[in-house]
Amino acid sequence: MPDSTKTAKLTIDGESHDLPMFSPTAGPDVVDIRKLYQQAGVFTYDPGYTSTASCDSTITFIDGDKGELLHRGYPIGQLAEKSHFLEVCYLLLYGELPSAAELEDFESRVTMHTMLHEQMQNFFRGFRRDAHPMAIMVGVVGAMSAFYHDSTDISDPWQREVASIRLIAKMPTIAAWAYKYSVGQPFVYPRNDLDYASNFLRMCFAVPAEEYSVNPILSRAMDRIFTLHADHEQNASTSTVRLASSSGANPFACIAAGIACLWGPAHGGANQACLEMLKEIGSPERIPEYLERAKDKDDPFRLMGFGHRVYKNFDPRATVMKQSADEVLELLGVENNKTLQVAKELEKIALEDPYFREKKLFPNVDFYSGIILEAMGFPMSMFTPIFAVSRTVGWISQWKEMIADPQMKIGRPRQLYLGETKRDYVDIENR
Repeated sequence: MPDSTKTAKLTIDGESHDLPMFSPTAGPDVVDIRKLYQQAGVFTYDPGYTSTASCDSTITFIDGDKGELLHRGYPIGQLAEKSHFLEVCYLLLYGELPSAAELEDFESRVTMHTMLHEQMQNFFRGFRRDAHPMAIMVGVVGAMSAFYHDSTDISDPWQREVASIRLIAKMPTIAAWAYKYSVGQPFVYPRNDLDYASNFLRMCFAVPAEEYSVNPILSRAMDRIFTLHADHEQNASTSTVRLASSSGANPFACIAAGIACLWGPAHGGANQACLEMLKEIGSPERIPEYLERAKDKDDPFRLMGFGHRVYKNFDPRATVMKQSADEVLELLGVENNKTLQVAKELEKIALEDPYFREKKLFPNVDFYSGIILEAMGFPMSMFTPIFAVSRTVGWISQWKEMIADPQMKIGRPRQLYLGETKRDYVDIENR
């Protein structure tokens, strides 16, 4: 925590209290209220913690007004264009871009941990055949603590390191096997000669009956999806991981908690909601009708995949994702897919419509990622599991940072209690 150079004065019932203030390297100043209850006997009230810094961090910074996303200071656009997912993983985990030797060693360690314990196949088969892949992922990731006892001691830095590598390496295998199980196909084992994204695509779409070759355009698009979703500061699932880890829970349990939170449609399901909207529109001819509905304040219809809660200008990830979407659709075509035809036409019209330009409702990363995954052949049930694969490194980086923080305390939010005050129990015959 930086030294306090400013103070804020809070007056309650005529009594003043000086509160320390901290200035970050980027972003707004922060008022330190940790001793407010002790000094003044009051809590603060901030539902959703939208104005509360729950921690200090050096990993990711977002400036929503500028449309800026930085990982360890590096703009997401540069990373997505010039780097690749495992290099970004190294950056998030260790704070600096790796040398060639460091990257080779890191990629080798991840590659050698991609297989799952063979007994975990039985765990997958314990689920119903129609289980949602996210339900499987929550269960399997949580169960990793029952298979990998040698990396659950959070007080041991080496065990934390091993757990981190294992989670990043095995998450694509878990997600791919969840998909294979949901469609009744045999599990495909990872291969050490393939890169991270290509390995994932092969485990999802290969079958034993024939050879499968990963198209480099699709592999690059998948790698970009992973990169662009790797971390996003203190969002709901990341905060869930931090809160779970504050109790001392093992890393596999903490990441499983993050996956469970990501499953919520308001968080990880945004690209699925976008695709469902495109399917509801149905054909390009109906777009004007739905645009008018989107402009009508009395109509419950909302244009999904446009605008962002954090980014008030534009989503910096969307610019890169649009390029991938264009490349994938050019490769695979949209002639026989009405949903993708609607998406391309809606993007064109919305970008030209004055209403959307004035409201800064630009297509966001969820709009384009949904299009890409649909074109690749993924069902919508796999959109959020893929998001979980991407975000795992962010969760782990935040988890490692929190465990190493000497100021760490178990999370214990307060409340504004509005229930009944103390009253005496009444025997049932007298009620």
